[in-house]
Amino acid sequence: MRALTLLTFRIRQQVLEWSGAWWFLLTLVVQAVIAPLIGLFIWSAVYPDDPTIARYYVAIILVTLMTESFEQHTFSNRVYDGTLSHELLRPQPVVLGVLGENLAIRGWLTLLGAPIVLVTAFALGTTFAWRSVLLAIPGIALAAVLIFLFTFLLSLTAFWTDRVHSVVGFGSQLGFLLGGTAAPIALLPDGWARVAEVLPFYGMHGLPAEIASGSRYDGSLGYQLGWVVVLVVAVSVVWRAGVRRYTAVGS
Repeated sequence: MRALTLLTFRIRQQVLEWSGAWWFLLTLVVQAVIAPLIGLFIWSAVYPDDPTIARYYVAIILVTLMTESFEQHTFSNRVYDGTLSHELLRPQPVVLGVLGENLAIRGWLTLLGAPIVLVTAFALGTTFAWRSVLLAIPGIALAAVLIFLFTFLLSLTAFWTDRVHSVVGFGSQLGFLLGGTAAPIALLPDGWARVAEVLPFYGMHGLPAEIASGSRYDGSLGYQLGWVVVLVVAVSVVWRAGVRRYTAVGS
């Protein structure tokens, strides 16, 4: 209960702090929607008579806005400038502050990016079945958890290297290629599609978008939950090792 109260406080605090940077938030929105829009234009041209392509990519845009993570900036920079030391001294888990800022930014991106989603859907004449949208909600929530854990895990490499942005960028490219943004998983060659369906990236973007667009009806929550468990364990192990190294060098 105390953790929830602290998290709620951090979310409110970060929402207010980021409210003064709406211009920067708009650049993050543009950055988030460019890749799905490119995919939409390409695959709509390849399959002009398939309405599911438009629905899928409109859903991808929304999922992306709701699940973006920037821990390579919001967390890793604190490792580099030494301010993480102050947070380690506080009587609360450091991750609460990281998560609070993450949720605040996602809220702003969703709010500012919603008009783009609506305009795109209207321009393409795209509609969604309420049943599919409701079925997609648990998948989107788990996708948000997966992306946060994956990005945070990669951002923890800041304890060992000053090239964390390259590390996270490489992970993001894997997600783009194998997560369903560059192309829907069903359109990948059979071998790559089978690989993509077992990696966590599909659960981060493609799966919830397929459910929302009505292309898939089984949520595969077990698959997403399995990867959540794996990433939670990995984050815990790497966090402990990173903090030991951080404190050992006297930061």
